[in-house]
Amino acid sequence: MTDDDRPAAPWRNFYGRIHGKPLKPNQRRWLEEDLPRLAPGPVGREENPERRPLDLGALFGGAPVWLEVGFGAGEHMVHQATRRPDVGILGAEPYVNGVAAALGKIRTAGATNLRVHAGDVRDLLDVLPAGSIARAFVLYPDPWPKTRHHRRRFVTPEHLAPLARVMAPGAELRLATDIPDYVRQTLEEVPRHGFDWLAERPADWREPWDDWLSTRYERKALREGRRPHYLTFRRRPAEGDFSSEKSPEA
Repeated sequence: MTDDDRPAAPWRNFYGRIHGKPLKPNQRRWLEEDLPRLAPGPVGREENPERRPLDLGALFGGAPVWLEVGFGAGEHMVHQATRRPDVGILGAEPYVNGVAAALGKIRTAGATNLRVHAGDVRDLLDVLPAGSIARAFVLYPDPWPKTRHHRRRFVTPEHLAPLARVMAPGAELRLATDIPDYVRQTLEEVPRHGFDWLAERPADWREPWDDWLSTRYERKALREGRRPHYLTFRRRPAEGDFSSEKSPEA
């Protein structure tokens, strides 16, 4: 898929919560003061109807760019940003309370290599240049446990096709979940969209990554007796792409 092939649908259904408990005064202040400064640029259709690609070079000074899909309260995203100041990190999260919590963590950490899209990641994927993402994280996505809702999961063509478009050949995709059926669907769907599963032994999906920071969702799963799974994939070159399979990651 080329940049010109990006979807131009004027409307998308969105499932899930946008708002939770009333925000505290400091959270409202972070949203008012910090979110405009940390926005990656014109993402929404109203502000960018032509779907012009974002200038990631200008945003991050030419550094490799990582993407976290649905960053929750931002624990892992901010951890990665402070651990890897040589990388630019984009995060997308539609849940306003989670965005506010993440902004507070960014303030506390003093991280300067982060940009935050407070909205649907599909809109962000529309305006990311092809092959621009060196690593992506999908950590404890909404499981949508009812069978009739499985089409809402992230590991469906509606999400995976644009994600594959923006990921560079050799780029790494990390997905964590505690739901066995989500693992099943992930292992069926993700390889169909140009990714190879890298596991060679059980420890490769039972043990977290070396730079992992456990999130509150994972801690809840462990308390309730569910086993986390850590799935790692590598983006294959697109058909007809004979460029290097190495990721642009630093």
